[in-house]
Amino acid sequence: MPRVAGRRVVLGIGNPDRGDDAAGREVVQRLRGALPQDVLLAEETGEVVRILARIEGAEAAYLIDACASGAPPGSVSRFDVAEARLPQHASAASTHGLGLAEAIELARALGQLPTRCIVYAIEGARFEPGASLSPAVGTAVDEVAQRLRAELV
Repeated sequence: MPRVAGRRVVLGIGNPDRGDDAAGREVVQRLRGALPQDVLLAEETGEVVRILARIEGAEAAYLIDACASGAPPGSVSRFDVAEARLPQHASAASTHGLGLAEAIELARALGQLPTRCIVYAIEGARFEPGASLSPAVGTAVDEVAQRLRAELV
């Protein structure tokens, strides 16, 4: 699929039933109704094929996911993966077995990586089934949503 000029996607990645793993999806939910209508808001669990399908043809993609790298809970890292690979400490930190890092590199290899591709990684603390979002991650979710609103409006 060719890139569509101006097509922008915000993709929240995570499992809504595993505490802080829902951080990316929570960001998207906070953005609903706050961005221009031309910005596609979507949520996925982190499967490579589904991530690729969501970003295919986009000129710009903003991907938000929880991570577990050992940084303090609620820490936010921003990576421009159109310019460089996702750093090893971030790609190894995803809470999904195969997922975001692999999807990015596959899109790059296929020539389908959006011209602008930004990853926000939010450090989580609780990933147990049935857990709620931790307070530190809730604050980080608000921060990332605010940053995306500023960039996309």
